[in-house]
Amino acid sequence: MNRWLLIGNGGREYVIAQTLAKNPEVEVFVAPGNPAMADLERVSTVAIFPEEVQRLLAFAVDKQVRCTVVGPEKPLADGLVDAFRAAGLTIFGPTRQAAQLEASKVFAKKVMAAADVKTADYQQFTDLEKAKSYLNQIKYPQVLKANGLAGGKGVVIAQSFKEAETALEEISQLAGPFELLVETFLEGQEFSAFALVNGRQAVLMPLAQDHKRLRDGDEGPNTGGMGAYSPLPQFPSETASQVMTTVIQPVIDQLAAMGAPFVGFLYAGLIATSEGLKVIEFNVRMGDPETQVVLPQLQTDLGAAILTLLGGQKPRLDWQSDSIYLGTVIASAGYPRNGKDGVALPGITAADAMVSYAGVTTKNSKWVSHGGRVMMVTVKAPSVLAAQKRVNQILDHNVDQQAYTWRHDIGHSAIS
Repeated sequence: MNRWLLIGNGGREYVIAQTLAKNPEVEVFVAPGNPAMADLERVSTVAIFPEEVQRLLAFAVDKQVRCTVVGPEKPLADGLVDAFRAAGLTIFGPTRQAAQLEASKVFAKKVMAAADVKTADYQQFTDLEKAKSYLNQIKYPQVLKANGLAGGKGVVIAQSFKEAETALEEISQLAGPFELLVETFLEGQEFSAFALVNGRQAVLMPLAQDHKRLRDGDEGPNTGGMGAYSPLPQFPSETASQVMTTVIQPVIDQLAAMGAPFVGFLYAGLIATSEGLKVIEFNVRMGDPETQVVLPQLQTDLGAAILTLLGGQKPRLDWQSDSIYLGTVIASAGYPRNGKDGVALPGITAADAMVSYAGVTTKNSKWVSHGGRVMMVTVKAPSVLAAQKRVNQILDHNVDQQAYTWRHDIGHSAIS
């Protein structure tokens, strides 16, 4: 039996574990995982947290784990991959230095400048009053970004100085020293590109589009993501190769030249502007909720592909091409500020619903909500509109609107 260790506990990790375990020769341990993962075939959870590095190393050795995969960003930024490599263990993920591509937006800007990759113009501030003075003199909208990791919530699109002032106050409350980027707002349609990378070569996955705002019509506060769909019928077929040649490969080459070769899942948040493709941000792991609509399309063994890459070869990945995969996140009422825990989960039994679980725990032997984004329901259909209608039908019929919140317009950019 081929044993894998997966670090994380969210919906992204649920689907990565599920995908790895499609191979009947594979057994997946998820640390720490969530209670729902233990119901997946050939998947079990282990009560070890990402910061318990020595326990993870000991577990990987004891269970003779073939390869470890890291789901969330913080363990990567904290150097978990470095520790595994130092112990001689196989792991798929970037080192602490390469993970700065996400952990420091300033570092990412410098890499892009050196690699000649297009991105938004920006100003950098480490002084709150200087930032406020600058924001009082410029035209809006502007994009304010905390430099470090903020769980996907350190970005605000300010439409006025008043909104910028409020955002500035919130960003100044984040852990660590005050570091702010103020970026030119870019007009265009945003989308996500993911690649499997081995330091020099990359294999692109189907493009996806997520929905960051809480409410329909892209209203409300930014969240970790309220839904996604893939592939993207509104983009020309050459977009993928354009992403690879103008963004992914140049950044991989630049990081290697800097002595920080990138290994793992690379995410590029992109926008199609009137001046061509530009990068909004990089993540050094799979996106959540995009993973839940991208990986179900894979018709190749994910684990074998990762091992082939780590062996220095470029694997061939086969993806479905006749359906749209669209998923909607079910979040606790009050999310993203104060989601309510301990609420019974909706019972979704539709045969065509792919349900992935994130913020769940066990209470009196039953699963209940525990965290903001609780679960996600994904379907496949011949079109974006058909997929959107089917997901909405399932959720409206099964989910308590007083206890949970979700969007009804996932995929709207491809429909309108």
